[in-house]
Amino acid sequence: MIRAEALRKVFHPARGAPVEAVRGATFEVRDGEVFGILGPNGAGKTTLLRMLATIITPTSGVCRIDDIRADEVPEEMRRRIGFLSGNTKLYGRLTGREVLRYFGRLHGLSDAYIAERTAALTDLMEMAEFLDRRCDSLSTGQAQRVSIARCLLHEPPVLILDEPTAGLDIVSSRAILEFIVHAKESGCAIVFSTHYMTEAERLCDRIALIHQGDILAVGTQCELCAMTGAEDLQGAFFALIGRDGAAA
Repeated sequence: MIRAEALRKVFHPARGAPVEAVRGATFEVRDGEVFGILGPNGAGKTTLLRMLATIITPTSGVCRIDDIRADEVPEEMRRRIGFLSGNTKLYGRLTGREVLRYFGRLHGLSDAYIAERTAALTDLMEMAEFLDRRCDSLSTGQAQRVSIARCLLHEPPVLILDEPTAGLDIVSSRAILEFIVHAKESGCAIVFSTHYMTEAERLCDRIALIHQGDILAVGTQCELCAMTGAEDLQGAFFALIGRDGAAA
């Protein structure tokens, strides 16, 4: 299980006033659950997920996986997390297989275990035809499959996915969404951010609606619609932010 406890992040630009990107986010994600973070661009989704993934440090609040606190043992947290975003980059001069070997060694895995996991993930992600090509020659969808394999290599119990279908064509997007379903069935706790209502409706067991750094509501799609009197997630979101775009 992963928990966010009153997470807050304030950025201090070189010029201008401080920017409070996330305010007091609190929720938990259970094993075998897809928890959606749904909101428009600039709502604070990426900042929130990067705090959960220990990529950036919260201004205040705590991230936990079970009883492990990110502010106390961040390296131990990272061993339990697979992080993927829509703009994850690969080393262009390495082949996909070399990328997996490199990241496996960073995780302290043995070469034998890396080879075993690479074989399993090659079958799962259907990468056999391009795994030994340099990453700078791969299509966007092929590169994203290698990125997925990279974040699954060490078998993390928690997956944090920041708009993983951004910029992908319909075929590649479908492969990513099928991977998320497979990971859920394997028992992973999954935090999944998107601004596509249809993705959230299809995949998420529960959803947090976020706007201007504030989590406005958390619940199942049915619960959010019942709470707002809306017929769908889009209607629920706009009911919560109000006509003028300010939280109602």
